[in-house]
Amino acid sequence: MSGQRIGNLFGVTVPLAGVLAALALTWGSVITVLDVAILACMYVVSALGTSVGFHRLLTHRSFETYRPLKYAFAVMGTLSVQGSVIKWVASHRKHHAHADEEGDPHSPHLEGEGFLAGLRGLWHAHVGWLLSSGHNADPRRYARDLLEDRGMRMIGSAFPLIVLAGLAVPFGAGYLIGGTLRAGLTGLLCGGLVRIFLWHHVTFSVNSLCHTFGRRQFDTEDRSTNLSWLAIPSMGEAWHNNHHAFPRSARHGLRWWQVDPSGLLIRGLAKLGMAWNVIEIPAARQHERALPAGHHRPRPLGQT
Repeated sequence: MSGQRIGNLFGVTVPLAGVLAALALTWGSVITVLDVAILACMYVVSALGTSVGFHRLLTHRSFETYRPLKYAFAVMGTLSVQGSVIKWVASHRKHHAHADEEGDPHSPHLEGEGFLAGLRGLWHAHVGWLLSSGHNADPRRYARDLLEDRGMRMIGSAFPLIVLAGLAVPFGAGYLIGGTLRAGLTGLLCGGLVRIFLWHHVTFSVNSLCHTFGRRQFDTEDRSTNLSWLAIPSMGEAWHNNHHAFPRSARHGLRWWQVDPSGLLIRGLAKLGMAWNVIEIPAARQHERALPAGHHRPRPLGQT
């Protein structure tokens, strides 16, 4: 097993151990409101770093911003422990280049026909791809713009240090605010390991569930779907069919009722003059791609 896959294995299993420990401590009334607050703050920071920074800004260039803010988003996204910024962007661009076809790093639809094949596909898309192949997209092909950016190369190389900082911050917050070593350790547990576990499986669910279940608003060549119940935890990423229909759109929630926290943040940055060239999809273009009534359900699990 390669070093990357071993690292991915640790990245998936260690947060799970943290969740189990947190559950045990919650049962014993050790977890406090402070721990939950640290968890929430760290979750929002790393989630927006991934959704706004890694995904919409750096992968799809849905808007432009100042270089220091671009680097800040890259660091925030790195806190999610989903690989370095350059590897993440390369893998996601490869996903869009081959969505639900051979070459897609994490499609759930390449395991053959039948229900069991569908389950294998879900496992592969959710986490199996990280343990079998990992981020194998060639950055020279899929992320050359980031490779040519010295700041992005430095952030990518600093991945282990940024991950450690993402564990040190919740420990420090717990220790300083709670005033005890135990408060620091439970802050580390909740704001570090539990937060990583939760955000991992929310984003993993976009890869797996949002290509299998849900509803399709637009006609796309892949099998992407929208999952409304996952929209807020994923910062709007679960409006995934919308995203595949219009990959460069800064907003993934294209209807008034489709809550998209990342899109709202980008809109706020634009109003403050901190974001520009924000890509918006005109209503007429959306109408052209919209599916007619009765065609919004995806094909059943295991049916290609």
